[in-house]
Amino acid sequence: MIEFVRGYVDYVCPEYIVVEANGVGYQIFTPNPFSFQPSRDTIVTVYTYQYVREDVIALYGFRTREERMLFAKLLQVSGIGPKGGLAILAAGEPQQLVQAIEEENEAFLCKFPSVGKKTARQMILDLKGKLQNVIPNTLPDLFMEWADSDCSTALDEAIEALQALGYAEREIRKIVPMLKKETLSTDQYIKRALQLLLK
Repeated sequence: MIEFVRGYVDYVCPEYIVVEANGVGYQIFTPNPFSFQPSRDTIVTVYTYQYVREDVIALYGFRTREERMLFAKLLQVSGIGPKGGLAILAAGEPQQLVQAIEEENEAFLCKFPSVGKKTARQMILDLKGKLQNVIPNTLPDLFMEWADSDCSTALDEAIEALQALGYAEREIRKIVPMLKKETLSTDQYIKRALQLLLK
């Protein structure tokens, strides 16, 4: 098991980041890749979960150990795979997710992509009462520096990231007009879009 990867963020795309550590580039799938900014000046620590199946070996990365623990717990739920786990965590509100599970709020859980009533019920059955040690006290609020000219590019990247998380085009199309009213970075667009999609 690789506990973490520490290095420079070399590349960011809608599905993953590449962290260069000691001359090796690690492809790491993250809930919101655009929360990481490519930089040779900043060293980041990404806590990783190594996912191994007979046809797949992949690294999934998180900003905190608590997020990683929650991802591992979600993978134990029947019907949730790594892509679904990332989509659930992409909203950046683990406390809200844990609260919904504890309060058996199926309606809230069903707002995540690929989570229907059956999977929401399974999440509650499998995880209720087992997440107390996972709730983080504070999550880093990370923003990217960007220029005004990058606004449309930032929105396009955010839409690609939402599609990579599994949101349907019709769902995204509904919120695009609201997003266009704001001038944000890619990371902020993603966060705002997720807030709108989860309403």
